[in-house]
Amino acid sequence: MTPEEIKESAVHTLNAEKKALELMIQNVDDNFVKAVQKIFSLKGRVIVSGMGKPGHIGKKIAASLASTGTPAFFVHPAEASHGDLGMLTKEDLVLCLSNSGESKELFDIINYTRRFGISLVAVTSVPESTLGKAADIVLRIPNKKEAPEACPFNMAPTTSMISTLAMGDALTVALMNMRGFTTELYHDRHPGGKLGNILVKVQDIMAKGDAIPTAPSGMKMSEAVLIMSKKMLGCLGILDTEGHLIGMITDGDLRRHMTSDLMNKKVDEVMNPTPTTIFGDLLGSAALNIMHTKKITNIFVIDNDKKPVGLIHMHHLLQAGVA
Repeated sequence: MTPEEIKESAVHTLNAEKKALELMIQNVDDNFVKAVQKIFSLKGRVIVSGMGKPGHIGKKIAASLASTGTPAFFVHPAEASHGDLGMLTKEDLVLCLSNSGESKELFDIINYTRRFGISLVAVTSVPESTLGKAADIVLRIPNKKEAPEACPFNMAPTTSMISTLAMGDALTVALMNMRGFTTELYHDRHPGGKLGNILVKVQDIMAKGDAIPTAPSGMKMSEAVLIMSKKMLGCLGILDTEGHLIGMITDGDLRRHMTSDLMNKKVDEVMNPTPTTIFGDLLGSAALNIMHTKKITNIFVIDNDKKPVGLIHMHHLLQAGVA
């Protein structure tokens, strides 16, 4: 194949899959609404199953549901026939994926749901299939006449798998919206990796307690510098008699006020009286953005009474993988 022919092949595939998605957009119906409402009201879990390529897609759908507030897991249909049907309860819902709706490996799990009154939702392109007829709710994807597979023989699962995946994503996002799923809940389910790093809160990584560099108003700079050096965070918070943050001294402030009598001055003469402050429930990524915007490397974290409860330094963000 020439380079142009390779590009044409790619465009053909993408256009074929695009057509399927456009058809699905036009055909979102009440069955989709019923499926979302049914899953939302479940006391049990969503059990996803599919054979072959739909099975691979099913694992992703189950993982997406589970990580966004809908308890779910994947059961391989062959394993289901050899004991894993025992994982299903009457409070669960089975989401079966089959383009043709005639995957024989699914028949045992289909029959089990009918026998024990377990809800069954089908994702298939043939509502009149064995799976479609047995299901309580059918989520139809385009068939091979409406949206042929990108495969030149209209056989290899390509377009149909994009459709199945998209249906799973549509269910996942609709359920997230219904649950009012938040970034905090998302972080609870993604504590590791880059997602976990991005969603970490300032209060989880800031310096706390005795590690916070503070000094009282009126202190001489000769004493204040010693505290700054000991705490090793490159700054010092200045507090009034009630413990409120009224100013901040940084390494930069020391350089700007560097004179022969600096050590004899009071901290009030050197401090910045309007330091940037944040609250502990702010995301680390938001704190990083503030540092970049204001060109600073540390920020005091205060409570509602404007008393310091922590200090976030650029190094904390780097260590947490946020920066």
